Formats: sequence, C-alpha cells, structure tokens
Amino acid sequence: MKPAFLFLICAVAYAAPCTTAAPDCTEWVALAGGPSRSLIYRTYSLDAKNEQVTSALIVVHGQGRDADNYFRTSLAAAFLAGALDDTVVVAPRFASNDGQGCRDTLAQDEVSWSCSGDSWRSGGVATNNPKLTSYDFADAILRKLARKEIFPNLKVIVVAGHSAGGQFVTRYEMANQVHENLGVPVAYVVSNPSSYAYPDPARPAPAGTASEFLNFSDARNCTTYDNWPYGLRNRTGYAAQLTGDQLKKQLAARPVTYLLGEIDILPLGGFDRSCPAMAQGFTRLARGQAFGRYVNQRYGAHHHTVVVPLCGHNARCMFTAEPALAILFPKS
Repeated sequence: MKPAFLFLICAVAYAAPCTTAAPDCTEWVALAGGPSRSLIYRTYSLDAKNEQVTSALIVVHGQGRDADNYFRTSLAAAFLAGALDDTVVVAPRFASNDGQGCRDTLAQDEVSWSCSGDSWRSGGVATNNPKLTSYDFADAILRKLARKEIFPNLKVIVVAGHSAGGQFVTRYEMANQVHENLGVPVAYVVSNPSSYAYPDPARPAPAGTASEFLNFSDARNCTTYDNWPYGLRNRTGYAAQLTGDQLKKQLAARPVTYLLGEIDILPLGGFDRSCPAMAQGFTRLARGQAFGRYVNQRYGAHHHTVVVPLCGHNARCMFTAEPALAILFPKS
C-alpha cells in the first residue's frame, strides 16, 4: 500500500473539527427545498460522512443573535468535556433585519426572522417568507443530523439555548413535530430564559416562591398572561399547528433539563418585566425552578432542574461550568 494512500485514510478517519467562528466553519441550511436558507456555525460539515461523531450539540443564541459568540462558548465547553473530536457542535443564526431594532446584514436568499412580537424565539413566521417559521429551521438541522448516511454512529442530539435561546428551546421542545421520528434520541437544555409557556392557567402563588400553584389571581388586570408565548392561548406560528393537548403531552414526555444560574436574580440582560412574565416569578431563577416543579407535579414529567453555583445571566459561565458538561455532552 502506498504511503500517500495511507495518509488519505488517516486524514478521513481523524478529520479535525473546525474551531473558529469564521466563514470556514459555516454552512447554509436550505429551508423548504430552497432557495430560502439560514446560516449555521459547525465543527463538522453536516453533509460529509463522518463516522467518528457520536453526539451532536445545537446551541441557540440569545436576543443579540450572536451565533459566533455562542459557537465559541460551545467550543470551549466541548474542549472542557473532552468532546471536540466526537461531537458535532452547531450554532444556528436567527438573523433579523427589520430596518429598526434589528439590522443584521443578510446574504442573498437568507431568511430574516422576526425581531420582536411573533418572534423567532417562539416559532414565529419569517418576515420575508410567510411559509417558514423559526422552528422549521431547527427541524431542518435535526433532520440533517439524523441522517444515517452522514452520521452513522450518532447516538444523541442535545438542543440547548440560553436566555432568549432558552425561550426558543423550552417552546420548541413542547411544539416540535420531529422528535419521535428522527431515529436518534433528543434531549433539551433550557438555560435562564425570561419566561415559559404554561400549559394551563395556573401560576406560582405567591409569585416567585414556587411553593404551590393556583389560578392566576390578577388575570383581570393582566389579560394576556395566558396568551402565547406565556401560555397556550392564541398561539401563532409553528405552535398553532398542534392542539393544546398535544403540546401538553409532548411537554411532559420529552427529556428536559432546566439549567439555572444561582445568581441570575437581577433584572438584567433583556429581563422580561411584562405582567405575563412577572406572573411566573420575580427572577429568572425563581421562574425556572417554579416551571420545572410545575410540569413534574401537574403533568407527571420527569424533568430535571440543575442550579449552577456562582453563575448569573451569562452563557459562558453556564455552559462551561462543571455541572453543565455532562448534561451538554452525555455519554451514550
């Protein structure tokens, strides 16, 4: 056997992960057959066969839509977990340009997701393609990862998000229609979101303590407290495709970890102070602890809540902390 041929075999078998937040580590994901597309950062191509990959981590950015920074954070976490070689890390970019609050530079045919209102974080419709929702983008990534001809040894996919990305993941977990059909187990990590979608009118009482749950006492003054994305009423976008009962069933049945910062107790970093959000608790920590307890008590879920010591509202602190590594990079 010729030395050059031996080198080629080794190069294929031990392909190095792409580890810079630069164009070389990006690729486009076509949506609905194209030409509409959205960008991802990734450590390995999603279209090249790779037998060394055994797990996948998708990390959804916060309201700043800084997928490059979240990719760097995910790379750091993968390095600390010793998982860079066998994990494909993906950081999708939910780009938005409404000419006002969001001014991302869009490439040709790149989808622009809603900046506010019916937002990308809750499965909202694209502003330049009414047939697409932000959860369709996540569906497309999961389907690409689950292809046996590309990743034949993939054993698990973890979908994680922090802050606004945590809002995306908690609602995507309950609403997506691909979870059971991929042939690969999927787990969800919800980190420090400002709000959750409660499946019925109950809320923590007294607010913020999570000691018990009662019908919201101030519903007369806070009339939108149970509307989507804070509750299941008046749903729009992707989540409107399913009934309330289907959403409740999926919420309880799927594996979720609520990853909460011990000191995420200040109204910083885009903290939602609206009355529907405040009905869920006074801090992000209280809201997450309450929701995790609620879905387990009321709906028989087996969700886990993990509080990360000494972390506030900071994705890098959360995702690179020791308690998070085994959750983000589970060993099959």
